[in-house]
Amino acid sequence: MFDDHPDIQERLERELIIWMTTVNAAGQPQSSPVWYIVEEDSIVMYSLAKSPRTRNIAINPKVALNLNSSEIGADLAIIEGTAEIVEDGPGAGADAAYMAKYAPEMGTWNLTVESFTRDYPIRIEVTPTRLRGS
Repeated sequence: MFDDHPDIQERLERELIIWMTTVNAAGQPQSSPVWYIVEEDSIVMYSLAKSPRTRNIAINPKVALNLNSSEIGADLAIIEGTAEIVEDGPGAGADAAYMAKYAPEMGTWNLTVESFTRDYPIRIEVTPTRLRGS
């Protein structure tokens, strides 16, 4: 996805959390940590059905995604993009790449594949439009 930034591409493949910022109808930004995978030219995550995140995307699909920086603010990876709620996309439990990455983490949060798939049924795909990194 980011051929000219192999360091960021590697981090996207390795790291578990990305921060997603959406904006509500009043213009207030809301950032949330989310689990994600890179899939071809998009970044995919799953969301609760009635979350501020999904309501915000329905109003304004522009989002920002941020990987954690170093303790002194270096190693920035800020991805701006357009989010789409995919109504007919596969559920998390049917997403083999997502499950390979996160099924081992689910027990830490008292989740099972079944409960996560039920509780996080909304597939969100973000198409990157701009990358800022250091």
